[in-house]
Amino acid sequence: MKQLMIGNAAVSRGLYEAGCGLISSYPGTPSTEITETAAKYPEIYCEWAPNEKVAMEVAFGASLGGVRSVCCMKHVGLNVAADPLYTMSYTGVNAGLVVCVADDPAMHSSQNEQDSRHHAIASKVPMLEPADAAESRDFAKKAFELSEKFDTPVLLRMCTRIAHSQSLVEPGERQEYVGKPYEKDAAKYIMMPAMAKKRHPIVEQRTADLTAFAETCDLNREEWGGTDIGIITTGTSYQYVKEVLGDEVSVLKLGMVNPLPVERIKNFAKKVKRLIVVEELDPIIENHCKALGLDAEGKNLFSMIGEFSQETVAKAFGKDLPKTVTLDTDVPVRPPMMCAGCPHRGMFYTLSKLKLTVMGDIGCYTLGAQQPLAAIDTTLCMGASVSGLHGFNKAAGASDKTVAVIGDSTFMHSGMTGLVNIAYNNTASTVIILDNSITGMTGHQQNPTTGFNLRGEPAAAVNLEALCKALGIDRVRVVDPYDLAACEAVVKEELAVDAPSVIISRRPCVLLKHVKHDKPVKVNTDKCVGCKSCMKLGCPAIRIVDGKAQIDDTLCVGCHVCEQMCRLDAIEEG
Repeated sequence: MKQLMIGNAAVSRGLYEAGCGLISSYPGTPSTEITETAAKYPEIYCEWAPNEKVAMEVAFGASLGGVRSVCCMKHVGLNVAADPLYTMSYTGVNAGLVVCVADDPAMHSSQNEQDSRHHAIASKVPMLEPADAAESRDFAKKAFELSEKFDTPVLLRMCTRIAHSQSLVEPGERQEYVGKPYEKDAAKYIMMPAMAKKRHPIVEQRTADLTAFAETCDLNREEWGGTDIGIITTGTSYQYVKEVLGDEVSVLKLGMVNPLPVERIKNFAKKVKRLIVVEELDPIIENHCKALGLDAEGKNLFSMIGEFSQETVAKAFGKDLPKTVTLDTDVPVRPPMMCAGCPHRGMFYTLSKLKLTVMGDIGCYTLGAQQPLAAIDTTLCMGASVSGLHGFNKAAGASDKTVAVIGDSTFMHSGMTGLVNIAYNNTASTVIILDNSITGMTGHQQNPTTGFNLRGEPAAAVNLEALCKALGIDRVRVVDPYDLAACEAVVKEELAVDAPSVIISRRPCVLLKHVKHDKPVKVNTDKCVGCKSCMKLGCPAIRIVDGKAQIDDTLCVGCHVCEQMCRLDAIEEG
């Protein structure tokens, strides 16, 4: 019976049906649900790894051990895992190995708009790209087949729209995979120069074989309509083309986006008067067509920036835009913000009050950059706050005015090595670990510090204090971010010391189910003079009504941070 599934859930179903035995991933929107859904199948061992590089190496090890394996990540995570990926292209695999990567056009939850097809090209690894949930299931299964047939890892590229939109999928039965025994083969698996030189020609021949496969495989297909315009497209863009243009045009839909076919594209181009490539982000297919000597259009009509839509395609082809409903009044913009009672708010208020330069990192705490706190100066990539702090202090000598902030999960991902660098090369740098006891930004996934694994089972928990000391940091302090006086005192003390230090700002995320909250606080309007000091927190539970502060008791969790800021004691127990 057919079921509605989001694309990520459909990928998980395909992996399950293909006999996948192991998935190791690091959570990252829009890829997270692949692993979370797969964890519901008891036949698949699933885990959160500390970072994407580790996840890919775990999957490689499982493949060697004869189990069909997978690792999943978002596009920027593939940068972290690029090191093993590029060499896995040389070694090949034993059992099938699939790498699921989810791109984020329009940067809904990302720091860049990277096109992962470049990684497929550069690493010389095949890449499949589905256009709906049904294809997500089918392509996941096909990826294992290609992996074993061509002795290669296979990239399965999702994107935000396909990953999170629903369409019908017809689930099948699981086909148990008979594991391939591991056999020692130094020439294949030991990538020292002498062996690697002999593997490179094998990779090039494999690319040629895959290109020949792309010429006839059913992953790529022609859909014939009018021949005045022929469109080459893939993924989400295919859906928009079909919705807007239907059978007015002929379409070459590419499900295998690396390597791209040659003769198939040339033959398609011969049969149409005008050739147009519709692809989000970079002109990879368009450039391929032009390299073949074809007169292909593409980015002269479509942007290299952001997502496409039905409207984007309609405008490009001079079609009437569909009627839309508009509101008579302007709706105020609600920017993303930290939740009411977020444990990070107290620390960020302190850093803002002290007018510090703050090296930020990747996580929900990045929202500390928003007004009115405006407490973060930089955000680059996972772990960069710690390394960047060291470099900034070496250059500027401003250690008494500069700190780094990083979440507990991000610290385990890639902050530890930066802290080792601080200790080893000795800068008086203060790193603040914002420990909210969960991986918050991607939806409350466990991490090595929480004491639980992906399935919620008890697991070893890394002790951050002991870890930081083991990494060479003698000064490690723990503070409750709900205590503003303590936060300010500890930050000042550590910045005044000419030595590396770590402050652990520890308080669980307010959205965790097991966290108990105090009663909401309230405003005594007789005492409130409307000074708006409490508004400096940027807490969504606080607003000004008729010149007086008002607290929404449906949002307030009783953190008492605003209460500490009111000099007139106008904020009281609820």
